[in-house]
This record gives sequence, structure tokens and C-alpha cells, in this order.
Amino acid sequence: MDVNDLQRENIKNLKPYSTARDEYKGQASVFLDANENGFGSPLDELDGQTRSYNRYPDPLQLDLKEAISKIKGVPIENTFLGNGSDEAIDLLFRAFCEPGRDNVIVLPPTYGMYEVSAGINNVEVRRVNLMPSYQLDLEGIAEAVDQHTKLIFICSPNNPTGNSIVRADIETVLANFKGLVVIDEAYINYAKQKTFIQELTEYPNLVVMQTFSKAWGLAALRLGMAFASQKVIDILNKVKPPYNINQATQDIALEALKNVAQVNEWIRETVAEREQLSRDLEALDTVQQVYPSDANFILARVNDAKGTYDALVDRGIIVRDRSKVALCEGCLRITIGTPEENKTLLEALKEIK
Repeated sequence: MDVNDLQRENIKNLKPYSTARDEYKGQASVFLDANENGFGSPLDELDGQTRSYNRYPDPLQLDLKEAISKIKGVPIENTFLGNGSDEAIDLLFRAFCEPGRDNVIVLPPTYGMYEVSAGINNVEVRRVNLMPSYQLDLEGIAEAVDQHTKLIFICSPNNPTGNSIVRADIETVLANFKGLVVIDEAYINYAKQKTFIQELTEYPNLVVMQTFSKAWGLAALRLGMAFASQKVIDILNKVKPPYNINQATQDIALEALKNVAQVNEWIRETVAEREQLSRDLEALDTVQQVYPSDANFILARVNDAKGTYDALVDRGIIVRDRSKVALCEGCLRITIGTPEENKTLLEALKEIK
């Protein structure tokens, strides 16, 4: 399989925008090329730190990618950074899916942005529901694929069900599908299953997405990662906006990457709270089933999902009502909070009849 053959014809011939910072090599001290404000910015020297927010950021975020590479073990040339994982999702459609002709496969219940991005880009969505066990329907996927299927999205651990997808089943899809297999690992830090980034050299059609929004606690920053073959990364870089990651985001992320120990401690505490909250929920008469989770949330089937959700809202507690989602009838999705927040939730659920 040649990744270059998968991309849209107009993308093959696209000449990407060349930024002022792309057109010189080496070091410089006087920048008169990008029509910036050379006097500085109102943020310079803020909190005693010297900043250069009057200058455009590195369009390829090389310093940040180098820091990520040391943690993830993935070379810079195999790394793409996006304005949240949603940007990577959208760019995959724009680069590889011909509007009105190509199709993608999603596996409900799953993350909703795959289908939203398909709709924005006028790309057909083929839904192959997960099995009742929330695992892949391999026969259904094989039947749904045709010569115009470009992408298959697999969320593992899956949102909203919380379970990891069986690794061997994912490998079966990777080995047999001639398009790109996109594995969304937003919750991988909470799972026992290994990340698929270790398999990048084995599967040229593999794209792995991760994020700073969950375990790293930087949801407000909007920073997502995609790991793939260099050919795929080069195509994504060709179609992305020139400066898609602002300098403030790059600076904050670089600082955050120095605190891996703190993040690992939060992960351990979250997993412990997840297991305890699962046991506590199972003990409630109003809870019918608590599904196993490898994420930082729990899917629970309750007697009256809508009524329970509304009653929690009245008490200032917000969970997610997933009762209208395929295979999640009667279910609430509950994010793992702090010990105090989880205790407050349980006390409220005991009061709700």
C-alpha cells in the first residue's frame, strides 16, 4: 500500500503555503520578513519572564515535538501536533477523502466528532455497530469496505463505553484494510493495554491519535497528537494552517512535559478511584450494571437514566446522559472526579429514588 495513492488528487498537486520562517536556514538576529510588530507585545516581561509573542511561532513545533519524542519514543518526523485531536481528524478527511465519492467507517457507540467531520467534508459515513460486548464486528467491517473506503476510526479505550478493543482484532483490520486505520487513544494512559505507537513501523496505514486533554489535564490548551508514517505526517503538514499551534500553547506544553511524575500520580489515583467508584455504584439498587472501564470514566446502566440525570442536575452534579446512543440504552457516562466529588455523587444517587 502506498499512502501517496490514498490522498486526494488535488492534495497531491497542492503547493503548501510557505511561511516567512520556512524560507531561510540558520540563525538570525534581525527579523524583517513577516510584517510583525518589532517593538514587542503587551505580554513581554510578564511575571518576569521574557516572551516573544510578537513573533510567529515555529510552524512545525520542533522543540515541543522533540520533548514529546523523549517521552513517547516516536521520532519527530512521525509526529503531528494539532489544535486538539479534532484538527487531526478533520485534516485526515480533507487530505484523503474525496467529497461526494469516498466513505469512512465508524463503529458506534463511539466518539461523535468522526461523524461530524465527515458531514462537514461531505464524506459518506458507514456505521458498523460494535458487538453487544463492545468489541469489533470484523465481518461487518469487512462487508462495509469497498474501493472508496479511505478511513476506519477505532476508539480504544472506547468513548463512551470505556473498554479497550481487543488488540488482535485491531491488528486484523490493520493487516487487511488498504486505507488508513485511525486508532484514537485519548484514554490510553488509564488502560492496561499498550499503545499502538509501537507498531508504526509495522503498519504504514496506521495513525494513532493521543491528547493532552485527559491524563495531562490540559483540556483548555487544545493540543492533540497524531503519530503515523512520515508520508502521512508530511501530507498532514502540507494541508494544515501555517501556524496551527500558537506560541503560548507550545510554551505551556513544554513546561507541562517537565512534570511527568505528577501526571503519573494523577493517573494512579484516577484508576484507584475508578475501581472504587465502580464497586460503590454496583452496590446501589438503582444501578443495573457497571461496565468495565480502561478510561477515566464509567458507563453505568441505571433504572431511569433521564430521571437520574435531571435529578443530579438539580443537585448541581453534571454527568453525561448516553441513553439515546446505540447500545447504551439507559446508560449514564460518569467521569472519575476527585474523591470528594465521587463521594458527593454517591450521596446524591442514594437520595434519588
